[in-house]
Amino acid sequence: MSSTDRPREVTAPAARLSRRIRHALRFRSLGVGPEGARLERVRSSPNFRDGAFRNERPIDGLDVTDYIPLLRESLNREARARRRPARPVPLRRPDLTLPPVTGLRVTWMGHATVLVEIDGLRVLFDPVWGTRCSPVGFAGPRRLHPVPLPLGDLGPVDAVVISHDHYDHLDLPTIRALAGTRTRFCVPLGVGAHLEHWGVPADRIDELDWHESTRVKGVELTATPAQHCCGRGLRRHALSLWASWVVAGPDHRVHHTGDTGYFPGFARIGELYGPFDLSMIQIGAYSRLWPDIHMTPEEGVRAHRDLGGGVLLPIHWGTFDLAPHPWEEPVERTLTAAAEHGIPVALPRPGEVFEPGMPLGDLPADPWWRECVRAPVALGESSAPDGGRAGTATRGLRERAPDGPRNAVRVDAVRVDAVPVDAVPVDPGAGEPVAVDPGAGEVGNRRGPGAPTGTV
Repeated sequence: MSSTDRPREVTAPAARLSRRIRHALRFRSLGVGPEGARLERVRSSPNFRDGAFRNERPIDGLDVTDYIPLLRESLNREARARRRPARPVPLRRPDLTLPPVTGLRVTWMGHATVLVEIDGLRVLFDPVWGTRCSPVGFAGPRRLHPVPLPLGDLGPVDAVVISHDHYDHLDLPTIRALAGTRTRFCVPLGVGAHLEHWGVPADRIDELDWHESTRVKGVELTATPAQHCCGRGLRRHALSLWASWVVAGPDHRVHHTGDTGYFPGFARIGELYGPFDLSMIQIGAYSRLWPDIHMTPEEGVRAHRDLGGGVLLPIHWGTFDLAPHPWEEPVERTLTAAAEHGIPVALPRPGEVFEPGMPLGDLPADPWWRECVRAPVALGESSAPDGGRAGTATRGLRERAPDGPRNAVRVDAVRVDAVPVDAVPVDPGAGEPVAVDPGAGEVGNRRGPGAPTGTV
């Protein structure tokens, strides 16, 4: 054996091992694409055209120059600071031991994660217990507050509903923890490939196209249209669908928007499946750079009205820094827009429990986030990068009494312990423990379904 061959022989096994480790680490969190019968079902969907899933109407693309304002914003220290709370976010540890009084109880865990107990069914929407919404545990948007309750203390969950496969809605460590339970997973077409890759048995996954339904314990879960995109990697055309969701029991029904831009489909969803006792509406992570795939607060209120949404629960705000708007701006603008139309809004702290069927005065209405704001917006001044109505919204709210909307009275719907809870890691091998520091703090071509990919 020559001297030139000997180093190659010695190092080859180590190199192969290194490649395997890199491959495992890379593709575990990224998930996998659909294959075989799952891929054939994707391709046969009426919403799949020209090699990709499509929205009901095209969404505009971005030029490279469109990212210059976003980069400039991200480098502005003052603007960055305003995107985070200045003080620890107040949490509630929910007491879920007794059944709902009205048959419908809701617990907002932060961002788009909501536990809904409806007509005897416990449904968990978009569960994210991880520290970061990212493919890696050491980088990416980090939680701005801890989860209110460890996942292991949540109790049995009958159904987990996933709106789409972006990292802030489909969380690897959380899914791996839930894979060992008896829960069913209801997901849009193609998303089941990720779950099965992460250890969820195929017979516990219901993959649905828009307007398809499944039943769990007598409650119907239906995937409904949304205007968004999918993808966990750099692929432009992800082979997975996005959806909003309707959950309808014998006595109650709710709607969860997932992530979406405003589109006329909300009115049709309301006609087909409404009216609703509650609509969980995405109000945050908007920007003028991606107006077609995330609603502004005013558009969220409009979508709620189209749906016939009953009580409005603002979601997708306050937990992760995903867009260049101030931390508290989404909820302030939502309150102003909702007040103009007399819409009841539930404003729970993360972990706070409420029942939409109770008297409106019992809805959580305390503007708790104002205790955490880093720097108030001056009266009449808009900080909205999307050119929205933040100035009007801010003016109206600053002149209002400090206890919330004009017609709201703060009464805690369910008494819970006001003690922040640091969650335990649900996957010790997946990165950092779930956030214990409340102060701690890919966008591509957007025409068609394949972009932007990433966390938003």
